[in-house]
Amino acid sequence: MRSLVKIHARPKLHEPNMIAAWPGIANVAMIAGSYLAHKLNPKPLAEVVAPYFFDPIGVLVRDNVVESPQFPESRFFYWKNSPGKKDLIIFIGDDQPASKTYEMAHTVIDVAERFGVKRLYTCAAALTRIHHSEQPKVWGAATREPLLTDLKARGLVMGGDLQISGLNGLLLGVAKERQIDAICLLGEVPQYASRFPNPIAALSIAETMLKILDVDVDLAELREQATEAAGRLKEMAAEAMGDYIDYFTEPIWERGGPEEEEDEEDDNPNSPN
Repeated sequence: MRSLVKIHARPKLHEPNMIAAWPGIANVAMIAGSYLAHKLNPKPLAEVVAPYFFDPIGVLVRDNVVESPQFPESRFFYWKNSPGKKDLIIFIGDDQPASKTYEMAHTVIDVAERFGVKRLYTCAAALTRIHHSEQPKVWGAATREPLLTDLKARGLVMGGDLQISGLNGLLLGVAKERQIDAICLLGEVPQYASRFPNPIAALSIAETMLKILDVDVDLAELREQATEAAGRLKEMAAEAMGDYIDYFTEPIWERGGPEEEEDEEDDNPNSPN
């Protein structure tokens, strides 16, 4: 850990939980994680040494002057809860490395163990047949059966067999290997909207996670983002339906063809009998 992580602070934390988020499907994890980090205003804790995991593909040039190579940031923050309540560590990864993902997951777990994390949370999207106008449910997955019992009691959906792609899922497996409790909260996302950022699902996840963690955060801005996103999805769905209709149907006044040509021939006085 010493070579792959730079520690910026060594706070005494009370039984901290950890939230970890990387970009993923519909950017659900990043929207939820980044929003909570922004609102809680946590303090810097540590960062992953980026050049070990990422290879820059070029440089920026400003006013003809070449800048130093830029790397995605992978940072840890800490936030202290009210006395007697569990503190929180938030990890935000700007990007997922193309390789060494298993080692990246272990590096994050190294920091979790270093600061005594008791339970780890990730977020993801659950692609379903939900319509974009419906309120998304939150699914739950965990590394141990007793954790699932608690999630069921909170009304979360148990999706059965599923795959959680990328580091938002892999981190759970590594946590299980190292015997750390881990939970993933998955927000429902329409299958046809998987490529669009979805703060609607992120809001459902954030509401659930805050209740579980016993943390108070104002979600008003995220609700506004969700409302705006719902409007955009409605517009995109209307446009897609319009394109579908235009492609697969034909106005009745454009039909006819051969029959109309025959009628025109019959009306011609010079046509042969």
